[in-house]
Order: sequence, then structure tokens, then C-alpha cells
Amino acid sequence: MKKQVFIISFFIFFFLFLFVFFEVYFPKDPNSKEQILFEIKRGEGLREISQNLKEKGIIKNATLFQLYTFLNGTSRQLKAGYYFVSPAFSLQQLVEKFAKGKVAKERVTIPEGFTLKEIQERLKETILIKGDISQLKVKDFKEEFDFLKEVPENSNLEGFLFPDTYEFFYGEKAEEIARKMLTNFGQKINAELRKEIERQGKSIYQIVIMASMLEKEVKTLEDKKLVSGILWKRLEKAMPLQVDATINFITGKKTIKISLEDLQIDSPYNTYKYKGLPIGPISNPGLDSILAAIYPKESEFWYYLSLPEGKTIFTKTLQEHNFFKAKYLK
Repeated sequence: MKKQVFIISFFIFFFLFLFVFFEVYFPKDPNSKEQILFEIKRGEGLREISQNLKEKGIIKNATLFQLYTFLNGTSRQLKAGYYFVSPAFSLQQLVEKFAKGKVAKERVTIPEGFTLKEIQERLKETILIKGDISQLKVKDFKEEFDFLKEVPENSNLEGFLFPDTYEFFYGEKAEEIARKMLTNFGQKINAELRKEIERQGKSIYQIVIMASMLEKEVKTLEDKKLVSGILWKRLEKAMPLQVDATINFITGKKTIKISLEDLQIDSPYNTYKYKGLPIGPISNPGLDSILAAIYPKESEFWYYLSLPEGKTIFTKTLQEHNFFKAKYLK
């Protein structure tokens, strides 16, 4: 009798062992190609995590997931964050990923000339950014980044989030993303460039404001240098800059035909209504635009016209400028 009980018990434990072994080391669907973005929220318990995994079709058995984490000592080590997972993952692979915090990353390209609003939209779409990068203030970063010292404390970070390709975590905080982009800006504006800016009696902030307009106004580096020369020359002569891109920044439009009504908008960004540089940058410029702002090209030109296809027509007189404007921007 004892022998029969022993044999039955042995087979029960043997099949139980096989069941657990296959459940732990063999995935729900080994042939699945599906990639699922799964979030472990901060403060979420093991039961919630396991139930969410089951509901999303990633695991077969929530209880076994809990049991496995208890047995291998990782039940309190699962880290919050977003993860790429799949039904092709075994319990062992899932738990290892969560315990080591191998959160999902994404390469994100921020194009030259993007505004803060556009950057926020791109990051929301791609990595589900936590917070709003367009609402961050200079005062929260001033101690870390000396190039912000001349910028008003309550200003946003427009102009200083350097356009580039970055690798961000899914659900990364806006502050951390801004910090990475500001660090990149600081590396690009090296000691040599800072020395040249100082030699000219200008500030980094003035250069960034100028560069942000060049980024939106013209396409090529050569044209940017020429336009930079024109705009700095206008500033010296106390002429209004009359940069169309500043009007588009105010209105949110993307047009080369600025209406008379828009030209009358009362805004410190309106370079038709007010002389001098606008109150702040109108985009986040790339390195070419920054270099063009630092190293303008002298010329006899006082006017320029940007055409839809990217070509720029330079003229010496307002009469010539108006002629080409009537010809090409009907």
C-alpha cells in the first residue's frame, strides 16, 4: 500500500514539475512576432502586474507568474517603466527583463527648426513622454547650464533644445529629456565659438535668437550667412528686421504670404512692428544656423526673398525686392 502511495505521489510531483517547468521556460506562443508595449506603473503590486500580463495575452497563468517571482526572489524587484514584451517570451525571460529594468528605448529624431510645441508632439507620439517639455522654465536649469545665464528665468527653453537624433526611454520625464538636449547644445557651442561670440560683443542668447530666425527663413548655409549679414546690418542701422517667420511663430501658420492683418499683431515677436531682435527664439536651430549667426557674410544686399522651392533672391533696393515679390509671390 505504501509503495502504491509513493508511486502515485512520485508521478503527481513529476507531472507537476513538468507542468511548472514548461510553463516557466516555454512561452505562451513561441512563434509570435508581436511586440507589445507593456507598462509597469510605479507602486503597482505583483498581482496587478501579473493580471495585466494575462489580460494583454502575454502569459497564460497569472498565479504561476506570481509563484515564480516568489520562488526566485524577484517579487519585490520588478521595476516600473515601459517594456517591449511578446507572447514569445517565457516567464523566465519576462521576469529577468522586469527585474533588471530593461525598459523600452526608441531613437527619436528632432528636426532642425522644430518649435517646443512640435518637439512635445513628436515625443508624445513616439515615447509617451511624461510631462510637457514646452512648459519647462529656464530657472530650473540655469545652475546646470551656464549658457542660460542671460535668458530670463521665466522663459521656456525655446532655442536651446538642440535638434539631433536621440535615444530616449519610453515614458521618460520631460525634465530628463530636456537635460539631454541642453547638454548636447552645450557641447556643440564649444569654447572657440563662445570666445568668438564674446569677441563680437554679443551674447549666446542673441545668437540663438538670430539663428532661430535663419533656420525658418532660408535653407542653405550660404544663404543663411548672407541673410545673417543682412539682419545684423539692419539691427546696426536701427531698421526693423521684418522677418516673416516671426509672424508665423505668432500665428502658428506656415505660409510665405503674410497678411496685412497679421503684420499688425501686437506682439514682442513681431519684427515688423518692433525694432530689434524678437523677445526670444522662434525655433530650435541647428548648428548651420548657429554658425551663420556667428559668422555672417557681408554683402551689398539689404533685402532677400525666400521662394517656396527653397531658393533665395537677394536684392540691394526695396524697389527690386518688391518687383520679385510681385513676380513670385502672387
